[in-house]
Amino acid sequence: MLFDMDGTLVDSEKLWDIGLRELAAHYGGTLSEAGRRAMIGSDSPTSMRILHEDLAQPWRDPAVSAAWLDRRISELFVSDLRWRPGALGLLRAVRAAGIPTALVTSTNRVLVEVALETLGRDSFDVVVCGDEVTATKPDPAPYLTAARLLDVPINRCVAIEDSPTGVASALASGAAVLGVPSEVPIDPCEGLHLLESLTGVDLELLASLLAPLNLPR
Repeated sequence: MLFDMDGTLVDSEKLWDIGLRELAAHYGGTLSEAGRRAMIGSDSPTSMRILHEDLAQPWRDPAVSAAWLDRRISELFVSDLRWRPGALGLLRAVRAAGIPTALVTSTNRVLVEVALETLGRDSFDVVVCGDEVTATKPDPAPYLTAARLLDVPINRCVAIEDSPTGVASALASGAAVLGVPSEVPIDPCEGLHLLESLTGVDLELLASLLAPLNLPR
């Protein structure tokens, strides 16, 4: 079982929104709606590049911006991180069933460590962070890495995502994919099962998503 974090398990995109808009203001600008939406599901370097271009300040150092943002998001994760509807119940059911489970996120390790205080460190057998892979979402590398570390074939894995970037990564990896849109819509496509939320999702539904991937050829 492969879970995305931001917007999928926890309602953190709103916290990223606060941090990013505060950073833009710190730089004397205002982040556009289009710029903010383009960042959803992206890794830190990509998001900082989008921010700087959106503010017409491409000369800024992405590492400096990322460090400022990490400090602010860390504060928000401690005080305001909340579960998405149905996420905690599903994660508990998956763990109770003994299913190998990974957290697969574009967020950097330093912030994931803070989020794990809410998510539970024993909730995952493997944690794959955005700054620990050779390529980030929408590349399939994060999901392929998680499956390899779990020692489970990728076509026996279900990935749950909330963004088009994450869905593209999971589909490209060969996993079965459940899309639960959060802040931006996800277009229907082959191989993707879409739901409004994780409320009511159970192990039987997850198992049914694997069936098309494991038909005799």
